[in-house]
Amino acid sequence: MLRRLLVQASTHHRRCLFTPRPASAYRRCSSSSSPSQMGTSTFVDRLDGPNESTPPPPTGISVDRSGLYNPPEHSHEPSSDSELVKHLKGIIKFRGGPISVAEYMEEVLTNPKAGFYINRDVFGAEGDFITSPEVSQMFGEMVGVWAMCLWEQMGQPNKVNLIELGPGRGTLMADLLRGASKFKNFTESLHIHMVECSPTLQKLQYSHLKCIDEDNSDMNVEKRTISTLSRNPVSWHATLEQVPTGLPTIIIAHEFYDALPVHQFQRAARGWCEKMVDVGEDSSFHFVLSPQPTPATLFLMKRYKWAATEEIAKLDQIEVCPRAMELTQTIAKRISSDGGGALIIDYGFNGVVSDSLQAIRKHKFVDILDNPGTADLSAYVDFASVRHSAEEVSDVSVYGPITQSQFLGSLGINFRVEALLENCTDEQAESLRTGYWRLVGDGEAPFWEGPDDQVPIGMGTRYLAMTIVNKKQGIPIPFQ
Repeated sequence: MLRRLLVQASTHHRRCLFTPRPASAYRRCSSSSSPSQMGTSTFVDRLDGPNESTPPPPTGISVDRSGLYNPPEHSHEPSSDSELVKHLKGIIKFRGGPISVAEYMEEVLTNPKAGFYINRDVFGAEGDFITSPEVSQMFGEMVGVWAMCLWEQMGQPNKVNLIELGPGRGTLMADLLRGASKFKNFTESLHIHMVECSPTLQKLQYSHLKCIDEDNSDMNVEKRTISTLSRNPVSWHATLEQVPTGLPTIIIAHEFYDALPVHQFQRAARGWCEKMVDVGEDSSFHFVLSPQPTPATLFLMKRYKWAATEEIAKLDQIEVCPRAMELTQTIAKRISSDGGGALIIDYGFNGVVSDSLQAIRKHKFVDILDNPGTADLSAYVDFASVRHSAEEVSDVSVYGPITQSQFLGSLGINFRVEALLENCTDEQAESLRTGYWRLVGDGEAPFWEGPDDQVPIGMGTRYLAMTIVNKKQGIPIPFQ
């Protein structure tokens, strides 16, 4: 279901540091991911607005050594903790207090040595979750139709940067290129840029795109990597900022935003408090509430201003994603200056997100704090926040979100599945029908006759699609 790798934006809001305090200063709350288990007795009806007199978030770090953690005497007993667990506990000890949920999430997913995404293939039936491109080739083909339609609205430029954020195995891009292979003017215009920080996944992408490194005897000419699927040059980058600017751009972010680190806030008697991750006396991780405002409070207040009062009033918990806001603005600025558009497809809400952070290991939900680094962490995307962030940039327009079912249906997936069913075996037909339902259906497949625990679940209404385009290009298909 879920995936994507993180664009490493500026680290201005990356760490939530505050004056170290004794452990007793932090209020403990449940480590369960269920809202009903989050200590609702601490919630109050009062909502602290941005004008309430509260101390401003700290702008620096002050060191109070009296509050630092005093470790117990050294033990020679071997530790069963993984390297990532040791690393996380070391950060908390060094800080003299807990870390934000966002920092915990970032370390768990993208720690350079032990992050969940870094050294393994986590996708598909043998991995931890399945994404839409892995469900059916039709998904990548329909995204290719969208890209070609946008390219035509852009005036059919002869050079285009086609960027995918968090490309997974490279399945979506491979299906896009195969499906568009007959449209030579389009494919020949593309320079493919894969924004990927995992060396393991980069190798998988290289393989799935059937890449080769060109032999070049001229030492003054940079060696190129070419996808033999359509003879396009392919480049890899760790961040979006590393992709060259100056050319019209098409950006695809499929199941990428949901892996960006979120800050969680809980309503308490003293107002909104950020939820943090700490280490207990039993050496296990647990959640606590920050005793004072944190730097992420600034983003909570920004999100609060975008929401209706009644929308916030009914919530006891709120998630905000500063990285998503910053990434969206980076995308919008590039589209404003270079032309083009971006497609964002993910599961989420068109409004404020409450307690959605979840962990998935081997296709099953597990506790968020259990054995970090062995499960995928993801959260629902706040599409309303994405819209507001993009609209702060001039010369761009935002359309959607619409459901994935509407998006794929308007691009012709119904006709595509009928065409494929005309020339396939019975086994292939079953796979096509199952894949089609998972992409556009809602709930359990009514035609399923297999085991109950394997019934296909439709993602057609769970996933939403949104686009950001340069205003000069008009309304893109299929958002009219």
